[in-house]
Amino acid sequence: MFTYRLELIGQQITVYCEGDIDIDAGDTFEEQLEPELSEASNIILNLGAVQFVDSSGIGLLIKLVQDLQEQERQVWIEQTQPEVMEVFQLLQLDEILGKDTFR
Repeated sequence: MFTYRLELIGQQITVYCEGDIDIDAGDTFEEQLEPELSEASNIILNLGAVQFVDSSGIGLLIKLVQDLQEQERQVWIEQTQPEVMEVFQLLQLDEILGKDTFR
């Protein structure tokens, strides 16, 4: 089950994600998370408590980050667990989202 909590500091929102990012997280991403990010200019997706991301979750992350980047917002993904980062590297997510997105 995917959950998140937000921390707002000025124009920066940190999204602390927890659980699996898979097809079940789709509704949460689209109906809850995306609208809550509409006002922030800087967004950090903290994946420190995410242990699993499947192909649906990769699609959700790509869509979220690209939509925010198209709105000229700064987005970073940080504290990704090694197992999840390995999947990101295999799929060359840094080439899709930009190397500066990961920190």
